[in-house]
Amino acid sequence: MLPHARHEYLIRQLELHGSIRASEIAEALDVSPVTIRRDIDQLADKGLMERVHGGALSLARQTSRPDPARTLIGAVVPLRNFYYPEVVHGMELVASRMRARLILGVAGYEPETERSRVERLLSLGVQGLILTPSHLQNADDVASWLTAIPVPVVLLERHVNATSQVRRIDSVRTDHAYGAELAVEHLRDLGHERIGLAVDMWTPTAPWIQQGYLQVTTRLAMEPPPVVELPSDPNDIEAITNSANQLIDEYLRTGVTGLLVHSDHHAIQIAEVCQLRGLRVPEDMAIVSYDDVLAAHAAVPLTAVTPPRVELGREALRMVMTRVERPDEAAAPHHLQLLPRLTVRQSTAPSPASA
Repeated sequence: MLPHARHEYLIRQLELHGSIRASEIAEALDVSPVTIRRDIDQLADKGLMERVHGGALSLARQTSRPDPARTLIGAVVPLRNFYYPEVVHGMELVASRMRARLILGVAGYEPETERSRVERLLSLGVQGLILTPSHLQNADDVASWLTAIPVPVVLLERHVNATSQVRRIDSVRTDHAYGAELAVEHLRDLGHERIGLAVDMWTPTAPWIQQGYLQVTTRLAMEPPPVVELPSDPNDIEAITNSANQLIDEYLRTGVTGLLVHSDHHAIQIAEVCQLRGLRVPEDMAIVSYDDVLAAHAAVPLTAVTPPRVELGREALRMVMTRVERPDEAAAPHHLQLLPRLTVRQSTAPSPASA
């Protein structure tokens, strides 16, 4: 059957039944489901029907079918209240028009909890998963677990390369190394010759930030001071304060005038310690924060590297929906990196030496 004849048949079936299933049409016409899905895509692009998971709906029937068939997508993230709310919001922005229903699980960086959340979502019938696996576990164990999941998976803000098989899993993440380069270049353009890096090395983001920092300081022929590791618990104010005082002592001694700090919690505390010691931000110490969840609310609003959190969520959902809706298409795995941006506020200014 020629394409135009198949299209007429599809439209006629929609007029008769209000909805069609691609698999049933393919069987009736003795063609592959992929062929019918492509026909549906073409007709939907022309505004003649609405594509949904597994088939299509008649536009004439939409008013009488306010809640058409939905695709269940599960998302497991580490935290509910820091960094990820905007990511989930990005998923929600495209879920409704893609006829997807999002079910959220929070794992709190606990591998066992994470796996139990995935099992629960699978028991609820999710057809695809967006996962941010905990980094506190063996990479080979994570790889074997991920490749055994029976539905399409997209990794969010993670890159697992333990085996060639797990590298074939789709992923969407921020290019955090590029974000560190943005920060250092910004401070260097302001005349800061000695730029320090202080990071919470417990986080999975820290190695990428450190990598970008070392790359850009090498490229700019800068001599970087030693990277300072910060306490991980953002609620341990005493430990962070003590670490901030030691960091400031060392950096003042070595002539550092610009500083990149991960994360916002630490950057805000370091800025406060600077001020308590009589150091002006940004005149005596320019500070760039990394994450930009809380940076704008510091006493001196902090210049920050801003990851594309909403876009991450949107792209992750689009990617997993493509896999769910086109299971027969052997498309190449996608590893998508999105670039963060630099949000300039009041905590960075030209170096006194360059004035």
